[in-house]
Amino acid sequence: MKFGTKVLHAGITPDPSTGAIMTPIFQTSTYVQDGAGRHKGYEYARTKNPTRSVLEKNIAALENATFGRCFASGMSATETIIKTLRPGDEVVSTDDLYGGSFRLFTKIFQEFGIKFTFVDMRDLQKVQNAMTDKTRLVWIETPTNPMLNIIDIERVSEIGHSHGAKVAVDNTFSSPYLQNPLDRGADIVMHSVTKYISGHSDVIMGFLGTNDPEIDEKFGFIQNSSGAVPGPQDCFLVLRGIKTLHLRMQRHCENGEKVAHYLRSHPNVAKVFWPGFEDHPNHEIAKRQMRGFGGMISFIQKEDTMEKAKETLSKFRLFSLAESLGGVESLVGHPATMTHASIPREKRLAGGLTDSMIRLSVGIEDVEDLIDDLEHALK
Repeated sequence: MKFGTKVLHAGITPDPSTGAIMTPIFQTSTYVQDGAGRHKGYEYARTKNPTRSVLEKNIAALENATFGRCFASGMSATETIIKTLRPGDEVVSTDDLYGGSFRLFTKIFQEFGIKFTFVDMRDLQKVQNAMTDKTRLVWIETPTNPMLNIIDIERVSEIGHSHGAKVAVDNTFSSPYLQNPLDRGADIVMHSVTKYISGHSDVIMGFLGTNDPEIDEKFGFIQNSSGAVPGPQDCFLVLRGIKTLHLRMQRHCENGEKVAHYLRSHPNVAKVFWPGFEDHPNHEIAKRQMRGFGGMISFIQKEDTMEKAKETLSKFRLFSLAESLGGVESLVGHPATMTHASIPREKRLAGGLTDSMIRLSVGIEDVEDLIDDLEHALK
């Protein structure tokens, strides 16, 4: 079954009680049992909900995963992975990652005795050097946020597995349409469903997928025990949004390419970060492991100051200044004060994230209007 068919049919069947083609919203907290210990597969809605079950099967199919679990947010999904570790375990992570992930790792789980080492994963030797006999997890984010760096999932997975570690990939920036990390050797794929999968800026949700039954069993235990699960209404909205994922991603990619080339030719722009450029450091890896280059773009103006960035941000009329990404509408953000404010400034600067960097989530509007808006903001 090809991707455009999967989004509509994988894991989804008409409701057996009514024939409804849309999965119903099972808005219930509990289920009546036929007798003590005899039920229809559902006991309590924190543990399992029919609407959520269909969504989990659907997203798992898109990621070529045998098992899938949905969570209340991308961060609760990430937290679930780390909760499978124990004090004294070590994690090797990419050094260019979402600020919320960095905060969760360093401010919460590091306090419980889990060690995190951050390295530039574009350099495979640095990954190798960071591995120890205590490394239990390798955390990859690719493309990275906000530098749009590309990490070789297959090679890093080989390194991780050679040391007995599991490999998890934050696939949020790509969506399953552009990239399937499990097919490249990763053990776990994570999504902030809030972003491209939902695609309409109206839901907060996370997802974990795997082909390993032992890993999934751990995720299921933590999901039920901790209770960070999405409600059925949100699951219904995501099921509806997924039906156009392939169409939306095609437009995101088309618009992203045109905007990236426009920015690169602009006299007031010094640098554009987008993996579709042939001179992008890991462009060949992006071509190999992705099916397109997405709609996420970051750039730095020639006047590389915080004041200039704020002035430019105030001039946008179509791009909305807001957190998040991946919705149908175009968003603009300032990583230094928004998504990555939790990362110390010296660490941001060391990785190339300057105070003036601007990040775009290019939506599905008519691209000519988006370019006109950029032209107005960059004057």
